[in-house]
Amino acid sequence: MTTGPDQAKSSGPLADLVVVDLSTTLPGAQASQFLADCGADVIMVEPPGGSDLRDLPGWPGLLRGKRSITLDLHAEDGLATLRALLSTADVLITTMRPTSATRIGLTPEALGEKYPRLIWASITGWGSTGPWKDYKGWEGLVMAKTGVMFEKRQLTTRPGPAFVTAPYASFGASQAAVHGILAALLERMSSGRGQAVESNLVTGMAAMDPYNWFYEMVLERYPDAFSPMDVAYDDAGRPQAYLIYALLIAATKDGRWLQFAQTAPRLMQAWLTELDLVRELADPKWTGFPMLPTAELRTEFWQMMLDRVGARTFEEWQQVFETNDDISAEAFRTPDEALDHPQVVAEGRVATVDNPGIGPVRQPSTLIHADGKPLTPLRPAPLPGQHDDEVRATIAAAAAAAAPAAGTPAPDELPLRGVTVLEFGTMFAGPYGATVLGDLGARVIKIEPVDGDNIRNLVAFPEAGGAKVLQGKESVAINLTSPAGLELVHELVKRSDVVLQCFRGAAAERAQIDEATLKAINPDIVYLSTPGYGVEGPYAARPAYAPSVGAATGLSAVDGRDATNTPSDADALRAGARTLHAAGAVPAVQSDGIAALGVASAILVGLYAKRNGVELANMVTTMLGTVHQALISYNTSYKGRPEIAVADAQFYGLGALYRMYQAADGWVFLAAPLPHEWETLVKALSPYVDLASDTRFSTPQGRGDNDTALARVLADVFAGKGKQQWEDELAALDMGCVAILERNSESALQSDPFFEAGYSVEAVSPIFDEHRRLAPLTRFSRSRTKADAGCTIGQHTRAVLGEIGVGQERIAELLELGVIACDN
Repeated sequence: MTTGPDQAKSSGPLADLVVVDLSTTLPGAQASQFLADCGADVIMVEPPGGSDLRDLPGWPGLLRGKRSITLDLHAEDGLATLRALLSTADVLITTMRPTSATRIGLTPEALGEKYPRLIWASITGWGSTGPWKDYKGWEGLVMAKTGVMFEKRQLTTRPGPAFVTAPYASFGASQAAVHGILAALLERMSSGRGQAVESNLVTGMAAMDPYNWFYEMVLERYPDAFSPMDVAYDDAGRPQAYLIYALLIAATKDGRWLQFAQTAPRLMQAWLTELDLVRELADPKWTGFPMLPTAELRTEFWQMMLDRVGARTFEEWQQVFETNDDISAEAFRTPDEALDHPQVVAEGRVATVDNPGIGPVRQPSTLIHADGKPLTPLRPAPLPGQHDDEVRATIAAAAAAAAPAAGTPAPDELPLRGVTVLEFGTMFAGPYGATVLGDLGARVIKIEPVDGDNIRNLVAFPEAGGAKVLQGKESVAINLTSPAGLELVHELVKRSDVVLQCFRGAAAERAQIDEATLKAINPDIVYLSTPGYGVEGPYAARPAYAPSVGAATGLSAVDGRDATNTPSDADALRAGARTLHAAGAVPAVQSDGIAALGVASAILVGLYAKRNGVELANMVTTMLGTVHQALISYNTSYKGRPEIAVADAQFYGLGALYRMYQAADGWVFLAAPLPHEWETLVKALSPYVDLASDTRFSTPQGRGDNDTALARVLADVFAGKGKQQWEDELAALDMGCVAILERNSESALQSDPFFEAGYSVEAVSPIFDEHRRLAPLTRFSRSRTKADAGCTIGQHTRAVLGEIGVGQERIAELLELGVIACDN
């Protein structure tokens, strides 16, 4: 799909909204890009000389569909123009630290008084409260201090944590801001009042994890419950987790890396048969497979699988995938190559836009598709200040209008109070999107099989695997394949506002819960399909797993650096497999979490459109498509695109001024990549090294040319003091430096410092009693959120069926027939 340079106003579902975007970093740009893709009039405010966002290689994708006005916010006339612009706006987005926002008068109190209908979304690294609120908001600092770099340590074979490249935290914070904006806009429809909403990179990152939170909690509470398996490979690079076989990463004879996902017993049997390993398993030495008792046996079997995959070419394996539905794999692609994926092309999820000044720009289409096409036609990114005259004319016209009255105080309510979501789905990528809406006040009724969602048994300790995704939901266990069960579901549809279904291909239609069927029952529902690959297309019927989608989208290649290169020998093959596993399968941050946040954003767009009388039919998000959105700064391509920074070979970071260093007692992460930060760093380190007099480093060009030498100098400095000492000393001087936490991120966020900072909250579960859970992703200045715990299978069946008129006698009959299950 190719579109031209027309910058006409969009007709999308958010076309009535004016958004003023002051963002200077990735999460704000991604939030406003989503809103622009949905039709909002996004006016980005750029300083003289243009926004720093234009230094990102993917800026044409990030800034698409927006208008640009140049304002100097350090000058009074620039601030005056901004204030006048805000009087025309529905939404303001900023990425300033709290102190910077306060300096120019952007506080909830001031904005609420002057612009009572304005929604102000503030996206920061650490939030507006707590001990780290004034820390710089670089993604690397957040990933280091929360333990993600420790969890991803097997990206590298050297000891210590590893740098994580993909912008998980930024995308998480961007979508959490979108959730807050849209929920506040929905609330404004009844109250008439705006408010401040905020998200941060810490909880945005933590939203990505599907099950580690409760896995870590169980290990701490019940240390003897089961044997933990923190990493997939031991220090010698030998496999120690049975999933290595089901999620095998291997290279073909001609050097193409493949990610397999044979996670069900039936699929594993087919896999072993294809590899001609079934007879091998008859040997008593393999008793207990895949839970083999020694590292030597695990390595031997792993090597046999690697060898047998490597005996065939990529084309030969493609023939297997086309003829055997029980075996599938994704080739590892770069982000650019990922837009050539057959499913992406078939769905029209890639577009080329003619952008003034640079020519054709290839990029992902909108996150949401409707009626089989992108939600809106893509429009080009603006030139700096391109719309100065027309935006100023709009401001002048608005100045003649009367300012909106403040009105009466609005109630302190849950923003999605009164919204009922009916969820059909399993695992995490779709259902966690509904969990997020539950935190915002929606009632979420989860329809699950009578024996429960598979995610409940994802880890060895019962229910720990699904506890996070089940938070705040009501479980109604119904056998959908029975006519009586389907009748119950159809009755629930009549009383619902939203239906979320996560089945692949035509499964929803076969189950008679497809959009056409359910809208015939309730024409007013908002219906979202969110399969892994798509509703139609060559991959629509395939199951999607986080590692597979990570491979297909380029996410694993971004985190895994150049591990997709052809392995030169057996050692390189094993090392590459280990790196790519850490890139795509470590659950702390991965494709499932990315996809789930996009689901919540899409449902909220659907609700907003419905409230405005706009019908969005056949609304679809996919895991594949949403991960492309998260990587838009990597997969947007055009002639002359600057080189995209990649981690160094040892996964320390992106350069001397944005990387980890070994301290006397651990590791620190330094983030000072901007030219204006150099003088502060020089002064901060002056007691230890004279950087000012070293002519090699006196200019940005010199520092870039001598990056390796600078890294050596800094390494010597940081080795001389403890990691927390460095954090305390440099943070006090407003320098980006934190101690790297060598602890799993999910257990870290449950610890007292993170709990006291507000990143986790207390809840009470019918399974885990009192425990700490991740805090809601969005905070509001006026509206409330809630943070409920999970539920047992069928815990709410009896009560919910009673609401639709099913009596106790009939419930007993349905229980006897196996149509429903109740946990009471």
